[in-house]
Amino acid sequence: MSSPVLSPLNSTLQSAAYWLALALTPRLGPTRVRKLVEHFGSAERVFQASLTELEASGMPVVSAQSLATGESMELAQQQIAKAVACGAKIIALDDPSYPQNLKEIYDPPVVLFVRGSVEVLSLAGIAMVGTRHPTPYGLGMAERLSKDLAARGLVIISGMARGVDTASHRGAIAASGKTVAVFGTGVDVLYPKENSRLAEQILSLGGALISEFPIGTFAAPQNFPIRNRIISGMSAGVLVVEAAEYSGTRITARCALEQNRDVYAVPGNVTNKGSWGPNTLIKQGAKLVATWEDVWEELPTDIQDTLDTGRVESSAPETASLFPGDDTSPHERKILRLLKPDESTHIDEIVETLESEVSSSEIFAALFELELSGKIRQLPGKNFVKSF
Repeated sequence: MSSPVLSPLNSTLQSAAYWLALALTPRLGPTRVRKLVEHFGSAERVFQASLTELEASGMPVVSAQSLATGESMELAQQQIAKAVACGAKIIALDDPSYPQNLKEIYDPPVVLFVRGSVEVLSLAGIAMVGTRHPTPYGLGMAERLSKDLAARGLVIISGMARGVDTASHRGAIAASGKTVAVFGTGVDVLYPKENSRLAEQILSLGGALISEFPIGTFAAPQNFPIRNRIISGMSAGVLVVEAAEYSGTRITARCALEQNRDVYAVPGNVTNKGSWGPNTLIKQGAKLVATWEDVWEELPTDIQDTLDTGRVESSAPETASLFPGDDTSPHERKILRLLKPDESTHIDEIVETLESEVSSSEIFAALFELELSGKIRQLPGKNFVKSF
């Protein structure tokens, strides 16, 4: 059989088209595709094989027929057109820019769809994962740690989900650092939709949005556990902030252990169900993390040597302190003394507590100023917490 005729493509896309066609072939997962390419010598040679040769390689009949009839290549051509339309690049497993860390796991994706910087995928990074329903403490710790780590040159890798993932990406952005979001959808499908602005910020700062799922793939529950191996596989280690007993975060942590990655965990309140995951991981040997230094000291020396540790001291102050600074007004200091970093306080409680000392209009003005300066954060429902 002659090699299928491809529409005019640049050399990179032409090479990726064969891998993409294999990835889109029914009943061929990443492991089978790799074995198939090894058997025939290259991805292109798979498409030069006859139906008899394909079936003799041991692949399912439906897979062989899809390859032999050109159906797989037609699907690949459609995906390439969609990728070009949405500004995504396609990185195949044999591409020099494919992240080396990810290539070393048991079942790396055959192709990656990438929006944004391809180069950032090969930089040293830490995966940050956790619950979609974190406490104020969990949100604060995720944002603080990601900000500190990103400020020191590490790429923050997470899944763009609500909760800890979102806070982790935001922390990296606050440090003007780089972050990679691994989608459980196509890279053109933002999920959740409220993170569209976050996606724009990630791209504007030299980060990337990536996925192994075809363009146009919508959110499906089974996709998110599958993508977790990419989050851990690209990283030097996985940092768990908050996670319940049964959660996708446990899957990511297990993937990390199977991939020989370091696992870190932020301890939590033992009465909070979201603390079950990290606390259990710590009992099982994960590194307890309270500050960025706890992650840093465990990194391999070669990674430490490549990171810019001096940048944060020269260009940015340390992460927000638990204690108010001298630039706050008397009204603001009273509110700061009342608020906690790990427990939200409703505005009605603030007004009721301080009404004998400060008028409600002065409280509203002080809250506004504190929020603008980053000393406090407002949560849904007019609840406030002190920033870490």
